[in-house]
This record gives sequence, structure tokens and C-alpha cells, in this order.
Amino acid sequence: MFTIGDFARHGRVSVRMLRHYDATGLLHPAHVDPASGYRYYTAAQLARLNRIIALKDLGFTLQQVQDIVDEKVGAEELRGMLRLRRAELETAMAAASARLVQVEARLRAIESEGHMPTNDVVIKSVPSIRVAELTAIAASFEPEDIGPVIGPLYGELFQLLESAGINPTGPGVAYHEDAPEGGGRIRVHAAVQVSAALQDGAFRVLDLPSLDQAATIVHHGSMDTVLPTAQTLARWIDANGYRSTGYPREINLECPENHDDWVTELQAPVTRG
Repeated sequence: MFTIGDFARHGRVSVRMLRHYDATGLLHPAHVDPASGYRYYTAAQLARLNRIIALKDLGFTLQQVQDIVDEKVGAEELRGMLRLRRAELETAMAAASARLVQVEARLRAIESEGHMPTNDVVIKSVPSIRVAELTAIAASFEPEDIGPVIGPLYGELFQLLESAGINPTGPGVAYHEDAPEGGGRIRVHAAVQVSAALQDGAFRVLDLPSLDQAATIVHHGSMDTVLPTAQTLARWIDANGYRSTGYPREINLECPENHDDWVTELQAPVTRG
């Protein structure tokens, strides 16, 4: 038998944790000296300890862990619990990865302050174009709120267009506006240029208004990394005596499978002063 200290070392856990597991009934010592109160464990108990730690690291509560290791949970139910936990972990990993991308974009924006060339900004008029679109509401204009909304919108839009026999005739156009209900929410428009009759059904076909003046800049790469480019455009607008009059349109000039190879033009409507 092992003392509690030796067993803790072999199991790579703390003595405090073993005492807690004893108190909660998760893992009792194999023997407790009635005179000294010292706890003793056997090597065979390492198997139960390993299962407890593994299940706890998966995010199960101690009560769930106890039910599982005491075989109160059937095999099918356990598989379901593990699948659910796997899905939760995958979602958390995806969210953490997306946050990391935004942190890196902010870092690049900070590092490029005053250094990114602004000679690629062009003032031009933008003609009206006919687009088919779907819209939805995002919680805010932050990338982590916009991305999960606009991606599925485009997927659904292209399926609807294919079913309707309508082929895109130009690039995708994403644009945004403040939602009527306020609270910082944004109405997201996922659109693509088409040649079709005006309609308002499963999707809407409309003429997107022209812009008399737009400050434009081309962004190379995923839209998850657009922040430095967008802020370069904002600095140029401010430095050259213009004022923004709305959210920039995002014109998808090139959209290959690899998002890092995307080419997108930002068109910010502006006016003098």
C-alpha cells in the first residue's frame, strides 16, 4: 500500500485533491488506520483515479464523474455525454481561434499606425448596381458577431439563386446599416450582383444606390484580418478633410477557396468636411 503522499505522487495529483475525493465519495482510501487516521491506497486504485481526472478534464461535474466511474451511466448515455462534450470543446476551440485572429489583427493595426501607406486610397464615384440579397441581424459590428451571420447568409443566397435559375453577373457585395431596434445591432446585407427582375420573395433583388463619392482601398487577405486596412482608410479620410457618411461596402473582387488569397475593395461613402 501507499501513503496518501506516495499515491499522490504516483497519480500526479495533490494530496489536497485526494482528500477532497475521499470526502465527496469519489475515491476512498483502501485503508484508514483507526489509530492515526492515516490514509493508504493501493496501486489498483490508480485506474479509478485516472478515469476521474480524465473525465474532470473533459469538463464533467464531480457528480457526473462519480456516476460514470460507479457505472450508474450506461454505455450509450456515456457515449452521448462524450459526443456532447467533444462538440462543446470544438466550439470553444473555434471561438478561441477566431479571437486569436482578431487579437493578431488588432496587434497589426497598432504596429502599423503611421506606417501603412495611404497612397492606395482612391476617391471615386460608384455606379448603382442590381443585386440579389439576404439580410439578418448581428449583435454588433465586431468581427466575431458579423462573421457567423454573413457566412451562412451567402451560403443560403447562392442556393436560392441556383434554384431560381439566376446566375451572378458580378462580385459579392456586403454592406451594413444600423438595425432599427438599436442597441448597437447591425443589419447585415449579403448581396451579389445579378441581372434579374426586381423582386421581394425568398430573396430580394434591388438596385443598390450609387455613391457620389467613395474613399476606396483594396484589402488582400481574409476579411478576418481587414482591420489594419480599414483603419488606414479611416485615417486617410480624416487626414484629407473628408467625413464618413455610412458603413463601407465590401466588394469581393476575388474569392478563391483559400481566404488568405481574397481580394476585397472597401468603399466608404464620404463627403467633404
